[in-house]
Amino acid sequence: MRNILIFTLSLPLMLAACKPDTASFDSREILSGGSTTTTVTGTEAFSMPSANLTPVRQLAFNVGNSFFRNPWVSAPSSTAARDGLGPLFNTNTCQSCHIKDGRGHPPLSDDSNAVSMLVRLSIPAQLDNAQHQTQLLHDGVIPEPVYGGQLQDMANPGIAAEGHIRMNWQPQTLQFSDGTTIELMKPTLQITDLAYGEMHPQTLFSARIAPPMIGLGLLEAISDTDILAQEDIDDKNADGISGRANRVWSKEKEATVVGRFGWKAGQPSLLQQDAGAFAGDMGLTSRIAHSDDCTTTQSDCRNAPNGGDPSIGDTKEVSDNILNQVLFYSRNLAVPARRNANSPEVLRGKKLFSDSGCTGCHTTSFTTRADAAEPELANQLIFPYTDLLLHDMGESLADHRPDFLASGNEWRTPPLWGIGLTQEVNGHTRFLHDGRARNLMEAVLWHGGEAEASQKKVLAMDKADRDALLAFLNSL
Repeated sequence: MRNILIFTLSLPLMLAACKPDTASFDSREILSGGSTTTTVTGTEAFSMPSANLTPVRQLAFNVGNSFFRNPWVSAPSSTAARDGLGPLFNTNTCQSCHIKDGRGHPPLSDDSNAVSMLVRLSIPAQLDNAQHQTQLLHDGVIPEPVYGGQLQDMANPGIAAEGHIRMNWQPQTLQFSDGTTIELMKPTLQITDLAYGEMHPQTLFSARIAPPMIGLGLLEAISDTDILAQEDIDDKNADGISGRANRVWSKEKEATVVGRFGWKAGQPSLLQQDAGAFAGDMGLTSRIAHSDDCTTTQSDCRNAPNGGDPSIGDTKEVSDNILNQVLFYSRNLAVPARRNANSPEVLRGKKLFSDSGCTGCHTTSFTTRADAAEPELANQLIFPYTDLLLHDMGESLADHRPDFLASGNEWRTPPLWGIGLTQEVNGHTRFLHDGRARNLMEAVLWHGGEAEASQKKVLAMDKADRDALLAFLNSL
């Protein structure tokens, strides 16, 4: 008999009004990533190196790209540099999730693969359990005891995949003040065919699609000081927005630091983010992630061969060289230049965006640190449209799964640069953490919590204003 787990999310109603003039044109915004910005558009727009890399550094980027794109295989194998896949995994290559270095999508039918979406798993921590409290400090969550911190729906031969991920959709209708209606799709996550028995009865789930890879090195180069300067935990300015930074464990520094990567800012650095993806998504260990997601109850998984070097007792499957090459690649995926940034409609949409309060979370610009990890990323004026802070997005988007300081209602503000090229690069326009929004307007209307006032203003816009707002977003 198949074991089936189901949870649903809900949506509140909203309304209000706003009619601004056009905004001024700032030519600097065309180069969203400063001098690293690429002018390439089309299907390869998210796969270009920082424009200011030297030819020698571009070669290093290409080497990292090869490890990002090429598949890993199970051990033992003659492909010694890329063996050790699994035994449990979600994909065999980074590129399968971050398609063309862009955005993933949820499974769109019962028989489609969830390869660019994964499901995080955890259970509530027990306050009187010292082991739980230590694990919370270092991992931010308590993994589900049988299935670990992430559901792996693929496996090597002879190993049972943990389960199958499905998404079901229920339509809900909202109405703009001019009478126009829009249909949103509320997701229901369904996990079937559990191979290792029942999950813990209090298991918490969070479906996540792969985010775009562009500009990550620039986000890493924003100073902690600039991020923390935007915190307004007690909403002292009474604007309804009270962002806060996540504080997470750095395995490199062995200390709690500001988080900035992942849907809930649960990772402090690109190195740790990359190592975590190797371990969780592909079952590959490294000097940062010493273990994969096999649990003590999954004996076949734990006893399977690994891709290390047994001659020297090394169980690390991703060598330091490969990890560093992929890190260099992920730091230097360039942000595309904006299109039509000085068009009157785009400028009017920009002012609508600001006057609706959207810049309260989607901070327009930063200047990166002088001591950035890569010299090309230093001292760049960038326009990411994110504050990298956590915000309460309301019950409609809640996953009810805490991660370090992030509550079940909180999400990190995602950067908006490049968002208008999603269709060109990925052939779809699925947005938000679980891909529920089928286009940008749906993504806006799912906003609640701290963004509810902004959402009401959008619901009050007439079609001309809505078109201008979308023109601005699609110019990013």
